[in-house]
Amino acid sequence: MRKLVIAISMLALAASAAFADPILDRQALMKERGKIVGGLSKVVKGEEPFDAAAVLTALQALHANAEKVDVDALFPAGSDTGGDTTASPKIWEDMAGFKATNAKYVADVKAAAAAAPADVDALKAQFGAIGSDCGTCHQTYRVKKG
Repeated sequence: MRKLVIAISMLALAASAAFADPILDRQALMKERGKIVGGLSKVVKGEEPFDAAAVLTALQALHANAEKVDVDALFPAGSDTGGDTTASPKIWEDMAGFKATNAKYVADVKAAAAAAPADVDALKAQFGAIGSDCGTCHQTYRVKKG
């Protein structure tokens, strides 16, 4: 029994450490996401050549990043204030809609990675869906600074 209590305590500690500051943690995930999307954007725009292996690696990294977003852990009640955040109060007012928007993004990224685009035109179609998901979320659930 003592070992079980210790194991559960360690898991709880690990879970709390994983999302110790939800604002900083979600910002780190979004910065990582932005870098990956930025690299794919250069390929879509023709600024970098299409390399199927590199594109697939980027899409897989984007999928892994998307899967890390635990909405409940990263957007707990009260985390819209008390820090430097651009998360809109609309997230907490419409949590079901926010979760649905996130789920669509995850599904589109997963599909893009699974499809492994063979050329830039295929990537453009997939990237369009992903970009649309990002835009929907940013327009609805993000406060513009400036």
